Amino acid sequence: MPAVTAIKAAELLGTGFIAGYLGGIIGTGGCVLMLPMLVFLMSYPVPQAIGTTVLAVVWTATFGALSHAKLGNVDYETSAVVLAAGAIGSLVGSMIFAAIMRYTSVLEVILGAAFLYAAVRMIYEWIKKIPGAEADEIPGSPSAKAAIGFFIGILTGILGLGGGYALVPSFIYLLNAPVHLAVGTSMISMIPMATVSAAYKMAQGVTDVLGGTILGIGTIAGVKLGAKTTEKIEPWTIKGIFGVVFLYVSLKFVLKGLGLKVL
Repeated sequence: MPAVTAIKAAELLGTGFIAGYLGGIIGTGGCVLMLPMLVFLMSYPVPQAIGTTVLAVVWTATFGALSHAKLGNVDYETSAVVLAAGAIGSLVGSMIFAAIMRYTSVLEVILGAAFLYAAVRMIYEWIKKIPGAEADEIPGSPSAKAAIGFFIGILTGILGLGGGYALVPSFIYLLNAPVHLAVGTSMISMIPMATVSAAYKMAQGVTDVLGGTILGIGTIAGVKLGAKTTEKIEPWTIKGIFGVVFLYVSLKFVLKGLGLKVL
């Protein structure tokens, strides 16, 4: 792996901070913004961008989980089921990633689909302005929670996006979970998913370990500031803006995978 120069370290720290800040505002934790920034702004190969991003997610999820635990925003019974199933799913997804990582165009199309999902979700929330549920725990059967964890774990293993972008809406829309519990529980559930995925990709040699660590540090600082900013800005408006941005990112990934160009 090439050495990280002082300039590149500063770029990675800045990328992590920006992704974390914007992710803190829209509730994604930063990974869903970090990966396209690595690919399109820093020219990382897609497999390396995936491996580096998921390593940064380990940092973000760990510190985020600690913060939410102090605030009482974690349903530990739910997280125990989801993180166990998610870790297994992440291992399966990592094996799939190992099998298809040479086919960069396939990864790009899959990433495009993932970003399309994020875009649709944000635009939907912007239009509907759905009110949050009120409860002290996340409803749903253990089998339903395990299925969610396993499926999103597979996505984490393949895409390296950490799972928060999919776990939070799954908790809210499929299980009718309160927003604060959805976010906090997703953070602690993401730790084993991201750790398994990151370890597998490190073993494959597709991770910029130092770069991912620097990204993680930047993301942690950015997420904290972004979360504070949400108190001053209307979140639905922000999600609408980023929904449109993610539509563009989705199109860019898909067309790139199909061998076409988009500005």
